Amino acid sequence: MDVDETGRLVSLDPDMLQLQEVSPLSLKSSLHVAEELYSQWLSLPDTCRLIKSLLADAKAGVPFSAPENSTSTNALSINPLPSLFPAGSTPPLSPRSSSGSPRTTKQRTSPSSLGSPLKVVRESVREIIPQFYFKNGRPPPNEMKDHFLFQVDNRFYSHMDGLQLLEFKSFTKEICKIPSFFSTILFKKIDVNFTGTITRDQFIDYWIQGNMLAKDLPTQIYTLLKQPHQAYLVQDDFKPILRELLSSHPGLEFLQSTPEFQERYAETVIHRIFYYMNRSGNGRLTLRELKRGNLIDAMLHVDEEEDINKVLRYFSYEHFYVVYCKFWELDTDHDFFIDRENLIKYGNHSLTYRIVDRIFSQVPRKFSSKVEGKMNYEDFVHFILAEEDKSSEPSLEYWFRCIDLDGNGVLTPNEMLFFYEEQLHRMECMAQEPVLFEDILCQIVDMIGPENEGYITLRDVKSSKLSGNVFNILFNLNKFIAFESRDPYLIRQEREDPNMTEWDRFAHREYIRLSVEEDGEDMSNASGDVWEESLEAPF
Repeated sequence: MDVDETGRLVSLDPDMLQLQEVSPLSLKSSLHVAEELYSQWLSLPDTCRLIKSLLADAKAGVPFSAPENSTSTNALSINPLPSLFPAGSTPPLSPRSSSGSPRTTKQRTSPSSLGSPLKVVRESVREIIPQFYFKNGRPPPNEMKDHFLFQVDNRFYSHMDGLQLLEFKSFTKEICKIPSFFSTILFKKIDVNFTGTITRDQFIDYWIQGNMLAKDLPTQIYTLLKQPHQAYLVQDDFKPILRELLSSHPGLEFLQSTPEFQERYAETVIHRIFYYMNRSGNGRLTLRELKRGNLIDAMLHVDEEEDINKVLRYFSYEHFYVVYCKFWELDTDHDFFIDRENLIKYGNHSLTYRIVDRIFSQVPRKFSSKVEGKMNYEDFVHFILAEEDKSSEPSLEYWFRCIDLDGNGVLTPNEMLFFYEEQLHRMECMAQEPVLFEDILCQIVDMIGPENEGYITLRDVKSSKLSGNVFNILFNLNKFIAFESRDPYLIRQEREDPNMTEWDRFAHREYIRLSVEEDGEDMSNASGDVWEESLEAPF
């Protein structure tokens, strides 16, 4: 570029104009430079030919198209914009800030009214990302919401003043689709002012505006049961629904005259729930544990079944009866505690002293009892469930911790020998043919099939269906002998009821035995009464 003494542009070499992208702000601050560049561009021969060609096309009625996209052979056969950039090159992109959304896309804007490539800029176009986090949960779909509102309106149509608690029971089951024995706790959640009635607007505000409608059933039940300030469930949270179940279920009506047994039944159900569901054993049932278990299915089952004894999971009264009677038999002084000497009598002295000592050392489970050297009813429930159903994972973990003397997570031959020695001694005292530990160890390895034959891990135990028999071999002599003799009655029972667990079969047998014994006592008492009356009757 040549400049005269006055500073004006005399001639312009197009090849010298290899300029970087110029922003509009820079041109505005130096308008005289922009004007000089534009004037110089207009004076170029190629620019004159381009303008004349465009004018000729306009007079001839040829449609106008952008120079870079045109394929005409007249004036556009030459370089249409030769002024600023060399052929085959494009201006480099200006540096962009690395900050911002990673989903931001780049898009070129249209040229300015002047047609100069110096005016080309790029703007960010933000992609609209749908909301994916909702503080109170994702709102329900409109179709679900409309259908639900239609059902609610139909139910409240004849109850404009609101629903009372008795009327709300069927509403809980049919509209909310949760067990009917949750009606009281749901009613109290909504009726915060204790008016005794729930209006349509109050229910909608809690169930729809509170986003309960969009939650799955376990989350709904978890939300209703837990306290507002807690992120887990404790045993006391289940007591309200057990009280309502006891007062409303037809299979439990006979207990209404004996409130003390109502309380024991509720405690037993809750202890069973936490034994199977609260796998961490900390007494805090989380939502994840609730979803992983089968408690919700059992709740729905008990709400539909009039015979509560058919609900084998958690709620069976016959199962409660067996547990409570077993505890009462051992608790000879009836102080509601059991010590070592009491527990050693369990199952007709089937357990060894060494395994009983491990239980009372609280290695498998820390006692909830506050009395030193004694277990309470809750501790006994956990024990009897573990002892009579060694096919369940809670039971396998319970007994694995008992046998693992050093607590290193593996069972060694020496640890198993420690418990089997007492079994061997008892067999000798009973004139049973003793089985050497070397043979027993080979049998255990064959039954478990551990990854390493030198020791057994908890994973090995859980992967074998015969692990329960291994524990019986080590510390339960009666069940060990029954396993060796292959009791045909037990084999037939297992084949007839393949869906029943070991606990279900045990509870069924014991309930029949206990009921027969009770009927025998009643008959004995009745015959005595008749005899006494006959002696006193006049001739």
